[in-house]
Amino acid sequence: MFKSFLLSVLEILSLKNIFNKINDCHNTEDFRKLAKSKLPAPIFHYIDGGADDEITLRRNTEAYEQCDLIPNVLAGVENIDLSTTVMGQKIDMPLFCSPTAVQRLFHHEGERAVSKAAEKFGTMFGISSLGTVGLAEIGSTINTPKMFQLYYHKDRGLTESMLEQCHEANFDVLALTVDTIVTGNRERDLRTGFTMPLRLSLSSLMSFAIHPTWAINYFTHKKFDLPILKDHINEANFVVNLGEYFTSMLDQSMNWNDAEELRKKWGKEFCLKGIMSVEDAKRAVDIGATGIIVSNHGGRQLDGSRAPFDQLSEIVDAVGDKIDVICEGGITRGTHVLKALSLGAKACSGGKMYLYALAAGGQRGVEKALSNLQSEMIRDMKLMGCTKVSDLSRNNIRFR
Repeated sequence: MFKSFLLSVLEILSLKNIFNKINDCHNTEDFRKLAKSKLPAPIFHYIDGGADDEITLRRNTEAYEQCDLIPNVLAGVENIDLSTTVMGQKIDMPLFCSPTAVQRLFHHEGERAVSKAAEKFGTMFGISSLGTVGLAEIGSTINTPKMFQLYYHKDRGLTESMLEQCHEANFDVLALTVDTIVTGNRERDLRTGFTMPLRLSLSSLMSFAIHPTWAINYFTHKKFDLPILKDHINEANFVVNLGEYFTSMLDQSMNWNDAEELRKKWGKEFCLKGIMSVEDAKRAVDIGATGIIVSNHGGRQLDGSRAPFDQLSEIVDAVGDKIDVICEGGITRGTHVLKALSLGAKACSGGKMYLYALAAGGQRGVEKALSNLQSEMIRDMKLMGCTKVSDLSRNNIRFR
């Protein structure tokens, strides 16, 4: 009873303030600043950081700045259609929510908030193997295209279990992540002590103490766990077992034959997430994948790797007529999406763009972030003289 009372008081006191602050977030950077103010530092830096010197993390967004748009005018742009079809899924705008791990760590609503926001905007929602809400719940509560991101495990029983859960929950797309054979060297997490096991520094502990709203929400809502994995990892939860998960459970011997076998077992739309080379894009076509996500895992894995947008045209030229190519990484503006579509991407996806908003304000935050980006895309399409996604082409861009 006290727990319910405390939660009600907290929500009443903070609701108006949260709404006002969210309404003042007009872009991704605004949400980033608000998330930083609301989260304990170790958790914020877990979202915000990258690997090593974070060169690739920065380059993912900077790459778009080297490309200019060339607009046409007098094109009759009263009505704009942002819809597209990617991997057999019709979505209302060419941008969807990438699967990201442990979302209830950032806000107690977690995947529930993001999935409902994605549904509201008619776009695809992706959930991670390390999701904090079960696949059955997601499958039964939203009616929008759904993607499940799979890590390939040594425990074949776990992989089979996840495939079964996906089929039962009527997921549409399976995305095999191929760029996390080992985890990147994320030095921000080392500095804050946000490691497994936790080694929180004094300043990190103080950061938790001065963000009581996060702590109250964390401890007054349903216990945090990893329901997709819990039958295969004893007491699966972020604090105790995620370190073991990455160091001992992922199969570093995974190869193309394994990916092809997984695609056959799945039997539906199948993509590889983390493709960066033309050679690998061609192999993805050879094994029967229906999509590839050009991604460097948000700059969180191999620092110094190329930005997805920089590599996009080579991959589209090689396989774009055979497989759906999705561009992921560094997207913070509607113009970034338009530039990727102009190079031949079928759609774009991102994580940070909605994770900051989730941390800042739950479902309402994610909805505002998606609304901002949707509005930008509509406005920018009109300014470009384009009324539908297929109007975009390389004729309307130039590189410096």
